[in-house]
Amino acid sequence: MGPVISDLLPLAIGVAISPVPMIAVILMLLAPRAGGTSVGFLVGWVLGIVVVTVVVLLLAGTADLGSSSEPSALASWIKLLLGAALVLLGIHQLRSGPAPGEEATLPKWMSAIDTFTPAKATGLGFLLSALNPKNLALCLGAGVAIAAGGLADGETALAVAIFVVLAASTVAVPVVAYLVASDRMAAPLQRLKVWLQQHNAAIMGILLLVLGTTQVGKGLGGLL
Repeated sequence: MGPVISDLLPLAIGVAISPVPMIAVILMLLAPRAGGTSVGFLVGWVLGIVVVTVVVLLLAGTADLGSSSEPSALASWIKLLLGAALVLLGIHQLRSGPAPGEEATLPKWMSAIDTFTPAKATGLGFLLSALNPKNLALCLGAGVAIAAGGLADGETALAVAIFVVLAASTVAVPVVAYLVASDRMAAPLQRLKVWLQQHNAAIMGILLLVLGTTQVGKGLGGLL
C-alpha cells in the first residue's frame, strides 16, 4: 500500500492547494450566515472529490492497470497524458496572472456569496471540486493510482479516505477553526483572502507545473 500512498500524496496536495475555493469559503465565513453556508460548502467540496475519485476508480478497476510494482502500459500512458495536461494548465495559470503592480480581481460570482443559502453553498462546493479541470485531472490520477495498486477492498477504502481527507483539508481547516473560535478568526481570514487573491495564479501555475512534470516522469518511467 505504501507505493499507492506515495502516489496519492502529491495529487491530494494539488487538490488541497486550490486558492479559489479557499477564498470562496473565507468569504462565506465573513458573511452573515457563516456557519450554515461554510459547512454546506465543505460538504459539497468533499462530496465532489469523493464522487469523481470513486467513479474513476470503478472505471479504472475494469481495465488491466497492473499492480503497484508493475504498472501496465495503459496506466503509464494515463499518467503521461495527465502530466502533460497539468503542465499545460500550469502554463495557462501563469499567463493569466496579474501584471506586476496590478491588483488581482475576484470572479464576478463571488460578489453574490453573501446571499447564498446552505443549499447553494453545497452546490457550489460540489461544482468547484468535481468540475474544475485541475481537480478532475488530479482525482483521475488518484483513481488510477489506487486501481493500479492491486489493493484489497479495505486498503482501497482506506486509500480513498486518506486522499479525500488530505485533499479537503485546506477548506475544512478554516471552517472548523471558525466554528471553534469565530470571534478571533475574522481578521486572519481577511488577510489570508487578500493574499490568496493576489497570488492565486502564481501558486496554481507553479504547483501544476511541478505535479505535471512528476506525472510525466512516472509515465515515461513505466513505459521505458
